[in-house]
Amino acid sequence: MERPSTMIKKGMRRQIVLHYILVVFLALLLVEVIFLLAIRTYYYDSVYSKIQNHITTAESFFHKYELDGDNNSNLQVLLERFTLDKTELEVLTLNGDMITSSTGFQPDRTITTSDVPEAVGGSIGRWVGRQSGTNESVMAVSKMLQVHGRDTYILRYLTSLEGINNDLLNLTLLSIGIGAAVMAVVIVFSFGLANSIVKPLNNITAVSAQMAKGRFNVRIKGNYKFEIGDLASTLNYMAQEIVRSNQIKDDFISSISHELRTPLTSIKGWSETLVSGGYDPEETKLGVSIISKESERLIGLVEEILDFSKLQQNQMKLSIGIVDVKVLLQETILNIWAKAEKKRIHLLLECEDGIFVKGDANRLKQVFLNLVDNAVKFSHEDSSIELSAKRLSAIETAIMVRDSGIGISDAHISRVKDRFFQVDALNGGTGLGLAISQQIVELHNGTLDMVSELGKGTEVTVILPLTEKLPEVNSDQVAQNQATLPESDV
Repeated sequence: MERPSTMIKKGMRRQIVLHYILVVFLALLLVEVIFLLAIRTYYYDSVYSKIQNHITTAESFFHKYELDGDNNSNLQVLLERFTLDKTELEVLTLNGDMITSSTGFQPDRTITTSDVPEAVGGSIGRWVGRQSGTNESVMAVSKMLQVHGRDTYILRYLTSLEGINNDLLNLTLLSIGIGAAVMAVVIVFSFGLANSIVKPLNNITAVSAQMAKGRFNVRIKGNYKFEIGDLASTLNYMAQEIVRSNQIKDDFISSISHELRTPLTSIKGWSETLVSGGYDPEETKLGVSIISKESERLIGLVEEILDFSKLQQNQMKLSIGIVDVKVLLQETILNIWAKAEKKRIHLLLECEDGIFVKGDANRLKQVFLNLVDNAVKFSHEDSSIELSAKRLSAIETAIMVRDSGIGISDAHISRVKDRFFQVDALNGGTGLGLAISQQIVELHNGTLDMVSELGKGTEVTVILPLTEKLPEVNSDQVAQNQATLPESDV
């Protein structure tokens, strides 16, 4: 059988609509039931209070006035003075036998409803039910009344509730109509609410499916609010970053291909030349030197890529020890001095004594070699590069590399530490140096910051936690201490 087209499809929309309608329906039902019960109780209590006050008035009257006369005359006074409009007054014996009533009929019957025993017990009895014979909804209120201290009767007022029940029925229908109107508004509103959530999610799902197929140029369009807007913005940002990463990857592949092809071309060319023979020792020595130099360059590129891979996979292991910062910077200058000398760049060192950090000396040296190498690469001839280290506080030291080279523009300074990014691709390199350096510094619980101004130079600051130098151990003292130990401990 074909499903109705109006049926809500399974999914979030149906869940929202059904749950929203169910909650509002139960709330309306509870409010209406409480309201109708309260109105019914109010009306019934009003009738009861009116009859109760009338009985109290009758009782007060007979207590206040001593009327002469026989039993019949007293009953006549009751019927004349204390009847109520649209209410039947019945006078009963304590056994419930009817003596007389305001209708003029004196049926030979006994009243057995619960209000009569309650009245005999001394309280005001109340009974609501169906009158036998007519099946009419009525309320009976009874009270025991003593006349002149000798005659005791049960005054029983019997009134119809049909008018009140009709009013309550009309009020019930009206409340049901209002509830239905409210539910209609709620249904419309719930569909609107569900669509405001589901439609954006469907749009986001459709665009995400395209992104999953590799179409990262698509974007989620629409001015969505709150969490859905955040989700759309996040997915758009993710796609943008993937496109950017892909572009960086493509640039890196192009750059690394060029970097690898250049030394490989030199190695291949000189290898073929040397194999052919017929060259004097000087030319052979030159060829071998070029092959060695280009091989070292290739090894450096490969090691840089391997280091980055280890850092990305959290597999880089550090050999932790106490590092003298001044010695570290002096070794860095010695390693880079020859390259700086070719551009007539002066390397200046200013470092306080006694600055020690806990870390891997080789990895920290790799960081500063990269920073100084970059400074040399982008500095002008006959300029200077300053290396300095000082204590910032009792727990931190700042190590700075400052040059007066070409500097970095504001557009590039925020991306210069990104992987594969190169400010100037013509200078070669993989674009991984600063990314690796930053991660190594972070592994040492430090930070790496850069400040640069285009055309005026760059300053790189590495902040590392300080540590105390371990006391030096005298070898003679160690030998003497071992000699004094018991044989079993040596």
